[in-house]
Amino acid sequence: MFLWRKFAEYHWVEAHEDALQVKASGQLVIVRRPGRKRLELEIVCRSRSDSSALLKEFGGRIEALPRNWLERFARGDAKPIKIGKRLMVVRSINELQRCSVRCPQRSPHHRARPDALRTAQSAADEIKPALLVIPASLAFGTGEHATTAMSLRFLEQLTRCRNPGWSLVDLGTGSGILALAAKCFGAGRVIGIDNDPAAISVAKSNARLNKIRGASFELCDVHKWNPAQKTDVITANLYSDLFIEILPKLRGGAWLILSGILRSQQDELVHALQRNHLDVISMKHRGKWMAFLARSRRL
Repeated sequence: MFLWRKFAEYHWVEAHEDALQVKASGQLVIVRRPGRKRLELEIVCRSRSDSSALLKEFGGRIEALPRNWLERFARGDAKPIKIGKRLMVVRSINELQRCSVRCPQRSPHHRARPDALRTAQSAADEIKPALLVIPASLAFGTGEHATTAMSLRFLEQLTRCRNPGWSLVDLGTGSGILALAAKCFGAGRVIGIDNDPAAISVAKSNARLNKIRGASFELCDVHKWNPAQKTDVITANLYSDLFIEILPKLRGGAWLILSGILRSQQDELVHALQRNHLDVISMKHRGKWMAFLARSRRL
C-alpha cells in the first residue's frame, strides 16, 4: 500500500478537489490543522502505479505504508453511529465500552408495570436497535464517511414500515455495510456486488462476524452486471459519471439510493434520472457530498 500526500493552499484544493475525489473513488482525505494556512491531502493507493499517476498529475509525494498501517488506523477514536432507532454501527465491540449511557445496548431493561399491560408504544420504546460491527478495512464503508452514512439513513427511513422479505441489490458494496444493514432492517434477498476481490472477501467476513445469513456477495463489474429480476431497492455508492452510464440498468429497481455524488454534479445527475424515468424523492448533502433517493415512475 502507498500513501499519496500533498500540502496545498485553499484555492488549489477548491480547484482540484472534485477531480481528486473522482480519481480516489471518493476516498480523498482532507486534513485541516489549526493555525496552518495549507491543507493536507491524502489518498491511500493499492499500487505504486496508482500513486505515481496521482503524483504525475497533481504533484505531492508518495510514501510506502507499513504493513500494520490499518491496525494503527483502527485504533483511532470512533464513536458508534446510530441509524434511526433500528441500527447501531460500531467498528468493534470495544467501542460500546466507551459509549455513554445513551447507547441503547447499555441501557437496562425497563420493568413492565405490574398494574397494567404495556401499550404498543411503550413496547416500541424498549426495542433495542440491532448492532452491526464493521471493522476498519481496505474495503470502503465503515459508516463514518458521509456518503455511507447518508445511504444508511435513507435505507432505514425507506424500509421503516415495510413488511419483512423485500429485496435489495448493493452496487459497489465495499465492506458490505449497506447489504448487511438491509438484512438488519428485514430484507429477504440481498446481493452485494463489487469489482474488487478484497471488498468481496471483507464483506463476507463481516457477514460471518455479525452472524448474518442470506446476504450473498458477488465479484462483478457493474458495467457487466445484468439484473436477473426486479428488485425492491437498489443501493449504489459509486460516482456520477458511472451512475449516468448505468442508469438504464437501474430502472429495474423500484427505489434507488445513490451516493458518492459531488454537489457540483447534482444538476447533471438529476437530468439523467429524469431522462431515465426516475423521480428524485429526496436529497441529502453533507459537505460537498450528496445522496439521492429516487423512485421508478412505473410504480
